[in-house]
Amino acid sequence: MNRRQGWPVTLEEGPVALRPLRLRDAVALRDTRSRNEEWLRPWEPTYPEMPLRTTGLAPYVAMLQSIRREARQGLSMPWSVTYDGRFVGQLTVGAIVWGSARSAQVGYWIDSAYAGRGVTPTAVALAVDHAFFGVGLHRIEANIRPENRASRRVVAKLGFRDEGVRRRQLHIDGAWRDHICYAITSEEVPQGMLRRWRDGSSSGSGSGPGSALGPQGPNGGGDPRDPASPQSGAN
Repeated sequence: MNRRQGWPVTLEEGPVALRPLRLRDAVALRDTRSRNEEWLRPWEPTYPEMPLRTTGLAPYVAMLQSIRREARQGLSMPWSVTYDGRFVGQLTVGAIVWGSARSAQVGYWIDSAYAGRGVTPTAVALAVDHAFFGVGLHRIEANIRPENRASRRVVAKLGFRDEGVRRRQLHIDGAWRDHICYAITSEEVPQGMLRRWRDGSSSGSGSGPGSALGPQGPNGGGDPRDPASPQSGAN
């Protein structure tokens, strides 16, 4: 099996594009994450290799080298998210398992200045379609904190299923946090996730901050399992 089938690749839909992360993205990555420190902090896993506040480039260059190495091994597909050609975030299909599983996880983060434009769901749909139909994966997960109503609405609209809570899954913002596991398989979107998003996007789009380890969104949610429940502030 060729684990690098379908990689590297650039994907586009209107002004939104995914292109492979490159070392020269280090400056844009540092500047965008630093500018969005408060936006990202409540949702970012504790991840020293990718700090929110630093003036140096070395941690970002090291992180990019590491994830590009994983991509060469067929273990991840790390993209820059761009809008009208401008770097606005990052999306990774990672933790790829081959063999009989052919599964992966999708995660992202995005610049707060571009929230609400449908960038995140479009990017997720592009990535999932490529993972299924270009690479040959079978199952994709998105793990989201129960409080993040906006991102939960995004994955629900894209067709991901709620498969239950993973207790204290990731260390985020000073504590071990629960996440809801959402998942989808290739059989559930035979005509593609992007088409599903196009067909449903007229009813509104969601977008929010996120993590490269799992999609996240703004605070919200009363019943932590109900993406339509009213907002209730941060943990």
